[in-house]
Amino acid sequence: MTFNRRTVAMGLGATLLTGACVNGIGGSGAAKIDARVDSTLSQMYSNYPGTRDLGAKAAGLLVMPLVTEAGLGLGGAYGSGALRVGGATVDYYSMVKASGGLQIGAQQYAHVLFFMTQDALETFRRSGGYAASANILYATPEKGGTLSAETTTSLAPVIAVIFGQSGLRVGATLEGVKYTRIIP
Repeated sequence: MTFNRRTVAMGLGATLLTGACVNGIGGSGAAKIDARVDSTLSQMYSNYPGTRDLGAKAAGLLVMPLVTEAGLGLGGAYGSGALRVGGATVDYYSMVKASGGLQIGAQQYAHVLFFMTQDALETFRRSGGYAASANILYATPEKGGTLSAETTTSLAPVIAVIFGQSGLRVGATLEGVKYTRIIP
């Protein structure tokens, strides 16, 4: 059998099509993410009790149980998690972050986005990918610190709580974050 360009192109196309069909439906990825999300929320509510009221008032929560970030000049981060509305998982998302500047190190952390308005939640869900920007209030509570829903809900439609940091990453960077819906 002789291989010409058409045969090779058709073979590669068939391989790509077959590979695209493996999307994880029926796998255990969703169950693993849900278990990690439950554990992360439990830890956050236990360590930072003020977030319980914040969660009760939020229209939805995007929970990223483990984000791994590293950089040396150029940096990046990745994590996957679940969007919860009314306590139930409605979608799964991945987070990709890119950064550039003076930086060195690696760290891991968890973060939760609290969508404080229905409009903010709907905007997030309707978008093909959501880039976090200046409209998000970031809070990094320290042990024993308080985060009150009454004082923060008027400041921003989306509040990000970052906690459980381990590792060390230092520097001054410009960053961009994108959240994309996935099928685990």
